[in-house]
Amino acid sequence: MGRDNNDPGAAMSALERQRRGLLAGFGASALLTLFPRITAAAGGADTRFLLVLLRGGLDGLHLLPPYAEPAYATLRRDGAVADPIRIDGLFGLHPAMQQSAAMYRAGQLLPLVAVAPPYRQRSHFDAQDCLENGTATPNGARDGWLGRCVRAMPSESALAVAAVMPLAMRGSDRASNWWPPLPRPVDPQLLQQLQPLYAADARLSETFERSAASAGMQRDGKGAFALPEAMRVAAQRMGAADGPRIGFVEDSGWDSHRNQAPQLQRKLAELDQGLAAARDGFGALWPRTVVAVVTEFGRTAALNGTEGTDHGTGGMALLCGGAVRGGRIGGDWPGLGPSQLNEGRDLRATTDLRAVFKSVLSEHLGLAEAAVESRVFPGSRALPPLRSWRRA
Repeated sequence: MGRDNNDPGAAMSALERQRRGLLAGFGASALLTLFPRITAAAGGADTRFLLVLLRGGLDGLHLLPPYAEPAYATLRRDGAVADPIRIDGLFGLHPAMQQSAAMYRAGQLLPLVAVAPPYRQRSHFDAQDCLENGTATPNGARDGWLGRCVRAMPSESALAVAAVMPLAMRGSDRASNWWPPLPRPVDPQLLQQLQPLYAADARLSETFERSAASAGMQRDGKGAFALPEAMRVAAQRMGAADGPRIGFVEDSGWDSHRNQAPQLQRKLAELDQGLAAARDGFGALWPRTVVAVVTEFGRTAALNGTEGTDHGTGGMALLCGGAVRGGRIGGDWPGLGPSQLNEGRDLRATTDLRAVFKSVLSEHLGLAEAAVESRVFPGSRALPPLRSWRRA
């Protein structure tokens, strides 16, 4: 039988439920005040963030050539990108980025020009360390900013699709890494330790990258476990109902000291396929997803004598996803004139990558700004987050 609405016991029960609800509400408010890492977004907003790190220093002027700037053709000579996909009056995308161009036209891709970590020298390892540890200097922390972000959230998890746990993800026991089983007894940590020995020489570095790929990255007889597959796996796992909200994918082979046009034709095609694979892998969560593609530094503005580019400073990044307000160029373009270049050779960096990351963590993942500035990116309080990048 149903309960009689006039029953005093029923009325008392309803009052008790209201009292307990109010107490629960007061308790939640107190927790939010005492512990800023517990946020509204952490309690409900089902957003996702995937960081893609391109190791080696992507030449941003090749990915996003400023075709309408006269200095570009002068600096790049025959190496200037022919027939870029023109996306505005100054910039175009490399022809290999066909699917990315479609995302741009759909308002889901935002290229950011002239960005770099706070480290502004030209060492791969110091630049990557600074980018991953989230401080203003190499070796500024033993853990990574993504790991600290996970630690600052009450119950979220993170996944790195990488052979070994990257520095960016270290610092939380709720971060894990995954890589397909190797068909041969190749120790990925050994490969990682050997890489610096070959990196100083461009020819040896290129040979090592090819050898490492063929020795340790074959999967199910279908070829190399390359960037598109890694991004697909990350997106599919993150796209699950209970999947990790934070992900990391890395890719090497972006150091282009010689004959860079065919090298980057192949690598940019893989990146383009990877972004499309991520979009498909996230599925229904794509509208609530941000994918950030970054690299440790840019390249020299002019080609060198071997039709390549050397280590530079200012680079570029991509924000992609259904949560991104794209279809335009972001960042502050400094120009390529002789007086505008950094030290007369590099694109000058005008945006600190931490500003991009801080805004994604606070505006998209919902982490309290106080936690972002004190725990995730210590010492960054004076650095304003990037604004107006997120779809309302």
